Amino acid sequence: MKRSAERGSVSIEVAVLAPAFIALMVLAGVAGRSAVAAEAIDTAAHDAARAASISRNASTARAEARDAVRQQLDWRGLACTGTPTLTFTGSVAGRATSFDDAFRSPVGQDATVTVRVACRVSFRDLRLAALPGMPTDNRIEATFTSPLDRYRSRR
Repeated sequence: MKRSAERGSVSIEVAVLAPAFIALMVLAGVAGRSAVAAEAIDTAAHDAARAASISRNASTARAEARDAVRQQLDWRGLACTGTPTLTFTGSVAGRATSFDDAFRSPVGQDATVTVRVACRVSFRDLRLAALPGMPTDNRIEATFTSPLDRYRSRR
């Protein structure tokens, strides 16, 4: 008789635990997508700063940095919701300056260029109605600084 009293208990357990398991899987997907996107953005910032630092002038450096970011994100298969945002800054002799001023610094003086890349990664395809307040996207950004060659002409 005791056996018949337990009939259907597995079905109830599955019905109670299934939403929690699905929510856990969605959260794992969000965390995984964020980690992959962070790595791609970090690599894109590195490539952009390096491409900018080997250019001879600021306008070419900006164009080369944008191309490097686009190529890296395309290669990694990361689709930002919108165009990635690039911010350019520089330093001369350890003092913060504009990106253009870094390229105007005289030969023989230490100068660096910094590129910050920001991208919004969407979670809309992972959205679950059972998780109210779940974000639909996440802003991920990375910054990288690369030195300009002190003995190479600029402008």
